[in-house]
Amino acid sequence: MKKIFSILCALVVCTMVNAQTLNVQQGQVTYQFPAEQAGVMNYTNGNTLTVMDKVFALTEVEDMYVNETSVEDNTVTVVYNENSAAVTVAGNVAKYLTISVSGAHVNIAQSDDLQQEITYTLSGSSADGEFYMSGSYKATVELNGLTLTNTNPVASGAAVHIQNGKRIKVKVMDGTTNTLVDCADGSQKGAFYVKGHPEFSKSGVLNVVGNLKHAIKSGEYIKLKEATLNVTSAQGDGINCGQYFLMKSGHININNVTDDGIQCDIDDTEVGSTGETVDHEDEDSGNIYLEGGKIVINTAGIAAKGVKSEGDLVVKGGVINITTTGHGKWDEEDVKTKAAACLGSDAKVVISGGTLTLTSTGSGGKGINCDAAFELSGGDVTIVTKGALYYHNGTTENTNYTGNTDNVNSDYYSSSKGVKADGAITISGGKISVSTAGKNAEGIESKTSILISAGEVTVNSYDDGINVGGDGSDLIISGGYVYSRAMNNDGIDGNGNVYVKGGLVYAIGANSPEVAIDANSEEQKKLYVQGGTLIAVGGLESGAQISGGTCKQTTSFTAEAWYALYNGSELVAAFKTPAASSSSSGGGRPGGGPGGGGSKKLVVYTASTPALQSGVTVSGGTTYFGGVANIGGTVSGGTSVTLSNYSSSGR
Repeated sequence: MKKIFSILCALVVCTMVNAQTLNVQQGQVTYQFPAEQAGVMNYTNGNTLTVMDKVFALTEVEDMYVNETSVEDNTVTVVYNENSAAVTVAGNVAKYLTISVSGAHVNIAQSDDLQQEITYTLSGSSADGEFYMSGSYKATVELNGLTLTNTNPVASGAAVHIQNGKRIKVKVMDGTTNTLVDCADGSQKGAFYVKGHPEFSKSGVLNVVGNLKHAIKSGEYIKLKEATLNVTSAQGDGINCGQYFLMKSGHININNVTDDGIQCDIDDTEVGSTGETVDHEDEDSGNIYLEGGKIVINTAGIAAKGVKSEGDLVVKGGVINITTTGHGKWDEEDVKTKAAACLGSDAKVVISGGTLTLTSTGSGGKGINCDAAFELSGGDVTIVTKGALYYHNGTTENTNYTGNTDNVNSDYYSSSKGVKADGAITISGGKISVSTAGKNAEGIESKTSILISAGEVTVNSYDDGINVGGDGSDLIISGGYVYSRAMNNDGIDGNGNVYVKGGLVYAIGANSPEVAIDANSEEQKKLYVQGGTLIAVGGLESGAQISGGTCKQTTSFTAEAWYALYNGSELVAAFKTPAASSSSSGGGRPGGGPGGGGSKKLVVYTASTPALQSGVTVSGGTTYFGGVANIGGTVSGGTSVTLSNYSSSGR
């Protein structure tokens, strides 16, 4: 009776005193009811107390008291303190929540009747705790200085598990550092898991470790703005989501993952991609949109991708630095080898802005690998691949294959490439620099066609520099600045016709029988030089058709020397010849030096009559291709070069 009397007295005080709050404590959960909202409170049969439609069994009430605490509607706070967690619930949503707490393991179930958004604020630390929330109405989760490791799961093995298929705002609160670590076993899909679609915001830091699988996982899309997401390790992907991934700003750092850095799946594979929509509502595209912020990803996973989309991968801005070091693998399902890539897409890769630095060092690794088109219209892209040739025939693996591949099934090996696209490659702006090493490593390759109309393209490759393979579609250069050097093959190689219609093209091939620019003459295809400015070290495909200007040549030139190219009396460009080497030499074979050239031709083409000066000094102007060409500068000194009419017999 004394307890009941005390409760009744508290209720009376609560209703009579303005701005007072009734606190009802059940275990580690405290429900807070503002006096002005409490209304009629029912005390029934000495067994239950009902406040704002929340029914309490008095046997489970440990304490009731009144204070002057301010209560914000639609809020739940969870404060972790090592082996325990204190949960505080705003009275206006109390009736919609079923809460259980075991030590530092918190489980909150939202009623299906809930029709208002609740904000859950999580703070404190625990070496054995979790936050699990289920429901069917959208919510906000605030990470406000939370350090949470799940060691002995109760509801889930995740540190934070939101079993809610709606929009979940995840606010990483300004000035805070938050760390989430999941259990090494269990059924969770990520250390931080959201069934629906999380939208990350605020400028705090979230560190995540995925001990079982992914670090961050959502069933639907992910949006990121402002926040910093650090994945320090994961046994799967760093970030994995369905539908689409959109990054507008913020920072992502991903390290020590065994699979992809960021991966986006098409959620409903039976329906397929919905394609990009204006506001992304109801989009299930599998697309990844990178529009701003900074991304740093390092992955050593076998055949892993830095960023992987089942739909399009669209880069509009930001700073992106990705390194992959894993070697290739044999894909049992597709019966072919697969390789790592910094950017990988099952559809298109489209880049219109941003600064990208992509490095792949594992055998067979790619800078950019896409199953459809590659489009570059803006931005600055630097790609370096250093991997050896990867070989696997289903039974035997070799991560440094050095044999001849002419008669080997192409499904059995993967070579390093800067850009590899099964669809068309279109470059209409921006800047891309590609450097490749390793057997069969090519710079830029399309299986269908290549069109370059603007921008700056620089390629230094082991094998073909710029290559169109496949069905023999055309390679067309109509504008821009294009440099392509191959150490062991053709500078520019087309399996169909090759057209040079405009721009500045500087191509360098290896020693004979390779050439600077090669068309598929075996299939009655041709090289057509119809406009622009052309510099070719190594000669042109035999039978090249020249029109719209004049083509001249010399077989005597100096390695690593600056030359000035004139169109009549007008200075068009200055360029530096390549160094002498056994494969791709500028002055002939090793030791060729000045006046060398061996079987190598230096071919130039301009709109009227080309002229050359060797040994010039260049000042001012704008440099291109990593410093081996200059436009708009001033030249001095030098010696006039005697040029002969170009012979279409190739080298």
